[in-house]
Amino acid sequence: MKTRENYKKYVYGLILPVIILTVWQLVGSLHLVPPQLLPTPIQIIKAFIGLTRDGVLFDNLSVSMYRAVIGFVIGGGLGLLSGLLVGFFRKTEYTLDPTLQMIRTVPHLAIMPLFILWFGFGEFSKVLLIAKGAFFPLYLNTFLGIRGIDSKLFEVTRVLEFSRFKQITKLILPSAMPNILLGLRLSLGMAWLSLIVAELMGANSGVGYMISDARQFAQTDVVFVGIVIFALVGKLTDSLVRKLEDRLLRWRDNYDGVDSK
Repeated sequence: MKTRENYKKYVYGLILPVIILTVWQLVGSLHLVPPQLLPTPIQIIKAFIGLTRDGVLFDNLSVSMYRAVIGFVIGGGLGLLSGLLVGFFRKTEYTLDPTLQMIRTVPHLAIMPLFILWFGFGEFSKVLLIAKGAFFPLYLNTFLGIRGIDSKLFEVTRVLEFSRFKQITKLILPSAMPNILLGLRLSLGMAWLSLIVAELMGANSGVGYMISDARQFAQTDVVFVGIVIFALVGKLTDSLVRKLEDRLLRWRDNYDGVDSK
């Protein structure tokens, strides 16, 4: 039964992309839009094969993956730690949260020139920008997950004489886990968005650089290859976190929609 549901989910998920690609290919084949503006999916596939054969795609993708992973580990790790501290301790909230909320509202495009002035065009400024993007989703969702726990549950743990450690491991972390995993998904997404900004501003390698370089030479098919790579890798990382959610949150009995039965 579970396998059948998964099969139906994948089939339904393919319907819209197949329709879009079919219409897209027809529009290009009928020359309704110039290929310089909108190359067909077949032309994009040919560009992908050429970039793969030359090694250009994987060289740039490996650089982007390295930047994204390092930035996410730093920013996401600090965001999770800060969210836990602010969620557990009221004084920490009063000390850290106002400043962090101000920094959160500063756009990447506004702070990137400052990073370049301070740290140059090297890897550190790019990783730092990615870390900033990855920090806040995990920070906010961890904080909200802890503070969103029903206070009556804490009364129950006191009646059962839970120790502080047992209260954290048996109540607080399991109750906050859905929010934390949501923050993880959003943090990964923001890491990729931040990577694009970082690589479009002063990079000499990476998928974002490949897109920027192709734009200057009007290679629209290569631009689309870069966009598709970002989309596919982003979807893959999101799906991995969804699998982690299914494993860690088996105890939840969620509403699946009116047509789930």
